[in-house]
Parts: sequence; C-alpha cells; structure tokens
Amino acid sequence: MNENLDGMNITDILHHMGEHNLPVNAVAPPIFQNSIFCFDSYDAFHEALMHESEHYIYSRGNNPTVNLCEEKIAALEHTEKAKLVSSGVAAISCAVMAFMKQGDHAVCISSAYSWANYLFRTYLKRFGVETTFVEGSNIEDFEQAIRPNTKVIYLESPATFTFTLQPLREVAELAKKHGIKTVIDNTWATPLFQNPYDMGIDLVVHSASKYLGGNSDIVGGVVCGSKEDITRIFNTEFLMQGQVPDPFMAWLILRNLRTLHLRMPVHYRNALGLAEFLEARDDVENVNYPLLPSFPQYELAKKQMRGGSGLFSFRLKTRDYEKIRRITDRVKFFKLAVSWGGYESLFEPTNLVYKNAADIPEDRMSLIRVHAGLEDLELLKEDLSQALDSVR
Repeated sequence: MNENLDGMNITDILHHMGEHNLPVNAVAPPIFQNSIFCFDSYDAFHEALMHESEHYIYSRGNNPTVNLCEEKIAALEHTEKAKLVSSGVAAISCAVMAFMKQGDHAVCISSAYSWANYLFRTYLKRFGVETTFVEGSNIEDFEQAIRPNTKVIYLESPATFTFTLQPLREVAELAKKHGIKTVIDNTWATPLFQNPYDMGIDLVVHSASKYLGGNSDIVGGVVCGSKEDITRIFNTEFLMQGQVPDPFMAWLILRNLRTLHLRMPVHYRNALGLAEFLEARDDVENVNYPLLPSFPQYELAKKQMRGGSGLFSFRLKTRDYEKIRRITDRVKFFKLAVSWGGYESLFEPTNLVYKNAADIPEDRMSLIRVHAGLEDLELLKEDLSQALDSVR
C-alpha cells in the first residue's frame, strides 16, 4: 500500500492535520456540539453572513469539528475541499442535483447503488431530467449515450454487486470535452486505494458509514472536489436541503479515520483470501472481486487502484432457493445484515430483496454478497466451508 498521498504521509493527515493548536493542548479534537456562533462586532457579523461557506454562523452550515473532518478527507482524496453531509445518499443527491436543472440529461451506470438508481430513474424525472443508463465497462457506452444537453455522468467503480469498473481517465477526458460534470461513488476503494480526482473526475462521494467510519456506529456521507464545486453544492443544495452532519458523528469519523490505513490492508487481505478460497470450490460458479486475477477487468483494476476493500460477491452453481436459505442460516461468524465497511464480516444473499421466490431473476438467485471484516481469515474460511458443505 502506498503510504504517501501527494507528498503528504497518511499519518500526517490522519493524526496531525489541523490538530496543532487544539484548545488547552488536548490530544483529541473537541466536539463543538453547539448550534450557533457569536461575533464581536457588526462588521464581523456582516462579513460572515455575506460569505457563509467560509465562516461559522450556525452549525447547519459550518462547524469546527465537522470542518476538521472535511479537511482530512479532502486531503486523502487529493481534492481542494470536501463537504460532510448526513448520509451517503445525501452526498450523492447534492453532488448530482447541484449541476442539473429541468430539461437536462444525465448518464448513469445501470448497476449503481439502489438509491442512486432511484435518484436517476424516479426522483429526477419529477423535475424533467432524463437519464440514459449504460453498462459502462467501456468508453463506447458513454460516447453513444451523451446528448447535447447531458450535464452529469454518474459512476461507481467498482459497481454494486457485479463490481464492474469504468475506465475513469477515458470517461473524464470525454466528459471534459463536452463540458459535463463527472461524479463517482468511491466508497468501495476508499481514498487509500483509489483517487478518482487524480484521474480527472470532478466530484468524489463516499458513504462515510462504511470504511471512513469503519465501526458500524455512524451514518454519514461526504462529497469531495474543487473549492468552486463544493462551494456551489454548499450554497445551492446543502443549505437548502438541510443535510446536516451532526458534530458528534463528525468526531466519530475523525476518531475512526486514525486507523483507516491499518484497517484497509486487512480487509483487502481477507477479501482476496476468501475470494481465492471460494473460486477453488467446485460448487461456486464465479467470484466477483476486481483484484482477483480471473476477474475480467483485472488489468484495469490494477491500473486504477492500489488495492481493494473487503466487499465482493460470488455465485453458486445451484439455483435452489431452499439451499441458499439453509446456507445463510448456517453461517456463524458472518453476520446477516445490510451495508458493509465495518470491522465485522457480513453475508447477504441478493435474493433477499424479492418478496416471493418466484420473482427472483435467475442471475440473482444464488448471487451472494460478502463483506470480509477484520476477523481471522482461517476462521472465516472455515465458517463459509461448513455452511456451503451443509447442502452438498
């Protein structure tokens, strides 16, 4: 893993940036759990109100604890600025909506996260915005989808469940040629393993509930980009929609960020180990993990990323609904839960989202998403093995 980000050591960012003059020489940054900030004079008050994105007035806008968290995440993503918001969905929606209006067109990958998909397929339609969905693994998909009124291209690389990649540099170059904003969800790779901004992508969003938080105890989101773009998002979407990040949530992210560079290599090692273990089994049809040599886009993954996270999927050869249920009930150390990115390992059959077994598409019947946590790898292998062997 690269321990240096744009000339600044990861430890400098996570342990020292913005923390040299803490009140009463505190080791940990304090939580500014207050709603308002006061001023010494009319002129100071007026100046703050005229430039709200740069001053502390009301914690619905800026807050010292929140801003310190933003500063560190922006440095990790190599961007000029970042804005912390109340959830990952809030980060996606404010990043997209700040650059769209009635009559505009967007391009979105078809395998995007469910709520990003809802934003483009349903929500934006209410405001006269059309979207073209593309598979997105090659640049031709995007070239053919662009229209004269295309304003945003939305990416997620790797994508949800399938973990397919988009060629980020090529998409960024194409978008800039047409004056189109590019937005990417970089939650999976984290800033440690992928920096889309360096490849020309305009805005980078994260669900901070995942690896940035890392302990399954917060819900938050962040959008990173140029000072100009983040200020626009602050003024047009963030203040109006009230996507306020709580100072305590920001403090928890700050605390948990200190171990990001220690946690992610373990997630990576465990995921790769489990992926290789599952791929070798005769009851597994395929494994979807970008850093697995058999993955169709392995070379692109190595080119765009420095490593991988703990999330991947695999498909069993069986299409027997009852067998999938029995396997799920047999796992012991993998928790059955949504989301991912915490210290714990998770097991989630994708057929769970369908009300009736008869409604499950063939390609989703035995597709299982796994999050490799920080537990002992051999223990996790044994657990999966006994669960899968129970239906042989």
